[in-house]
Amino acid sequence: QMQLVESGGGLVQAGGSLRLSCKASGRASGITAMAWYRQSPGNQRELVAAITSSGITRYGDSVQGRFTISQNSARNMVYLQMNRLKPEDTDVYFCNARTPWGQNWGQGTQVTVSS
Repeated sequence: QMQLVESGGGLVQAGGSLRLSCKASGRASGITAMAWYRQSPGNQRELVAAITSSGITRYGDSVQGRFTISQNSARNMVYLQMNRLKPEDTDVYFCNARTPWGQNWGQGTQVTVSS
């Protein structure tokens, strides 16, 4: 089974930056896209950013221009560079990996942005 492990979350002041990392391991072959989602209590999980195996990216409107997703496909790694963070970005961030046979999720990493 594929495993996804996120890292890099933490506490940061508004306007600061964090870089999240996610590594896929185990049965990690056949990944067609990786993505970051976020969810806080009472809210639905929302797409933050996604990247296909060919490098095509998509961003949620709320992070467009501030966050950048990138990948190292050879290492099954995906990253999320988060700049100019806002308190509204406070959430648990989840790594997602899609394959033709389904999708997988990490356990999430907490990002807290203070005013």
